[in-house]
Amino acid sequence: MEPPDFEAMNYTVEVATVVYPLCEEWRDGSEGSVMHLSNIFLFFGFMGGSGLYGVLYLFTFLTLGFLCSIFWSWSDPCTTDSLLWSWALFLVCLGQVVYVAYRLRRVSFEKDFQELYNCMFKKLGVSLIHFGKIVACCDGDIHSIDKDHCFAMEGKTAIDKLSVLVSGRIRVTVNGEFLHYIYPFQFLDSPEWDSLRPSEEGVFQVTLQADNSCRYVAWRRKKLYLLFAKHRYIAKIFALLVRNDIAEKLFSLNNEAFDKSGLRYDLRLPSYCHMPGTELEKTDVSLQVPVQ
Repeated sequence: MEPPDFEAMNYTVEVATVVYPLCEEWRDGSEGSVMHLSNIFLFFGFMGGSGLYGVLYLFTFLTLGFLCSIFWSWSDPCTTDSLLWSWALFLVCLGQVVYVAYRLRRVSFEKDFQELYNCMFKKLGVSLIHFGKIVACCDGDIHSIDKDHCFAMEGKTAIDKLSVLVSGRIRVTVNGEFLHYIYPFQFLDSPEWDSLRPSEEGVFQVTLQADNSCRYVAWRRKKLYLLFAKHRYIAKIFALLVRNDIAEKLFSLNNEAFDKSGLRYDLRLPSYCHMPGTELEKTDVSLQVPVQ
């Protein structure tokens, strides 16, 4: 019996080499342009900003980009997976565009609140969503004061709200002496609000009387502090508005504060702020510079 020929039985398996097609030239069809347009839309979409309008901008361009990607994938039968993913992303972005557009359309306010937003909150970048929460805190009510009626009386009216004048003019007096006017889109009680802690109570030290028919918005202290606890961003916005309003009132008082000699007081000086009127007059006499 002859021994088996192992060399003849040795089978070798040749490994098949995968040959990829080479790109010899650019295609002349329009599908390449659609792909480039898709990436341009995606590029502009990712440059969107914040807020509802920024989100609407973002998803609008993403929707257009994925729509172009669908057209490009449809032209090549070997890109079924890309076509399915493009369809899925297109539908998601389109749904987001519809949802954001619905929210923007639903956020609408009355004329007085829209003017309040444009004059006070819009310039600070407050979104309509946050402003809607501010309006909801005051129950969307606009209060009115007839001519010669008082919003607050010196030493009697409790400080239990924060108010903004929407229309009309308010006259501020103390002990019957005129201090200044309050005009539309200024706080009626910003100094009183800032002078008290949330747990403290107090009364007005000035009288606020309507020079003509006035309208104002008021937020109750407790409800507003609850809103501040939930939304720290809104609390910072109100703190900025209130303190800026107080600074403007002090500046207007500083321009109108004169003594008998016609000299202007600087209300930033604490000695003048806390000194009685008789002592203040004596101080003015002693501070006069003799003319040589």
